Amino acid sequence: MGNGANLTTAEGLQALHDELAALESDGRREIAERIRTAREWGDLSENSEYHDAKNDQAHLETKIARLRDKIAGAVIVEGENTGPAGVVGFGSTVVVRDDEGTEKTWTIVSSHEADAKEGRLSAESPVAVALLGRPSGEQVAVSLPRGTRTLTIVSVG
Repeated sequence: MGNGANLTTAEGLQALHDELAALESDGRREIAERIRTAREWGDLSENSEYHDAKNDQAHLETKIARLRDKIAGAVIVEGENTGPAGVVGFGSTVVVRDDEGTEKTWTIVSSHEADAKEGRLSAESPVAVALLGRPSGEQVAVSLPRGTRTLTIVSVG
């Protein structure tokens, strides 16, 4: 949040719009219903359901505001690499080989689009941060919870 541009793909921006629409319609409606039901139970000062619903309402409104900020600051980046040819950038598809010879293919995407199982790596992740701006053929050391790994950039697309 807050630090200006939010790089995203067109699909990522659509997903943000869809999430916002769901929160503004269904999310608000469900919480309003919970508050209405809890009010019918009487004394609000000792009504935990009412206080929980009001607290959830505040969290929902904060989430809606954050989504609106993300959407307002969104800069759509097409699927292609945003940097020079052969250099890892936002949107790049990168093939790396680790020090054990295992090859992995990742696409560098925004944090809200990241999905490791699908091969989409957040641009804010330690691996992506180490790879960004590096050319094909270069080796990078990445500090991970299980120790430092050396990755060789096999190709950048």
